[in-house]
Amino acid sequence: MIIVGVDGSRAGLEAVGWAAREAALRDTPLLVAHAIPAWACEPATGRYAEVAAWMREGGQSVLNTAEERARRERPGIAVSGRLLPGDPRAALIGAAGEAELMVIGSHGLGGVRGLLLGSVAYGVAGHAACDVVVVRELPSRPRAEVVVGVDGSAHSDRVLSSAFAEAELRGAELRAVHAWNWPWEGDPRFAGDEPEYEPLSLTDILASHRARHPSVNVTEESVHDHPIRALRQAATGADLLVVGSRGHGTFAGLLIGSVSQALLHESPCPLMVIRSAT
Repeated sequence: MIIVGVDGSRAGLEAVGWAAREAALRDTPLLVAHAIPAWACEPATGRYAEVAAWMREGGQSVLNTAEERARRERPGIAVSGRLLPGDPRAALIGAAGEAELMVIGSHGLGGVRGLLLGSVAYGVAGHAACDVVVVRELPSRPRAEVVVGVDGSAHSDRVLSSAFAEAELRGAELRAVHAWNWPWEGDPRFAGDEPEYEPLSLTDILASHRARHPSVNVTEESVHDHPIRALRQAATGADLLVVGSRGHGTFAGLLIGSVSQALLHESPCPLMVIRSAT
């Protein structure tokens, strides 16, 4: 099952559209989720009863609009809606245990209860029990390519497995990007005695994944640049950018956690954050 979090904003509806297309690709149901305060989900009496009912009605309206969008996008998929009790971030993280994938928009002020979805995306991407896709921007003309960041960490193998699977699912090409920014030419920390750095061998790292996915055409890209800038440039116009959620590579300077956090705000296409195996 795919779960998509909505807040009544345009960004949330764009995430619903993307999630509906993904549900059709995976042949899996789609659950549209919207969070409201826990007390509003319970039957109330007295002066708060009317407010609670109003919040439930507003939440249901958000769900109805989102479900309609999903069905228009892919009429054949199974779509349902659910009101989640509590803080949106905690509620979605809790619901993620049921999902194979969580989808959310990265920003947008909700039109119903003023939910700032950007902060929710930031929290959910780092703590959900499943992989998370953050839909910040959709390319106007996607080029049927999945981009993956490779850092050589222990988590990198799972990231690559997911990226190859996503490329194969879409019939897309895969671009594997290894970017390093240490040592940087002119860095005063090394003052004439700059250590050498040998870039990772992408060919070796990708070999086993290529063998399991022979239909995926792969482009290797190893560059001396800041990882955020390199991935943002490589992913411009792509279908999907895939990164890890946390951890660091085998060299100083690339903290994949900080890279994924920055890309939540800067990715030029939907960003898939692969959870760590913990």
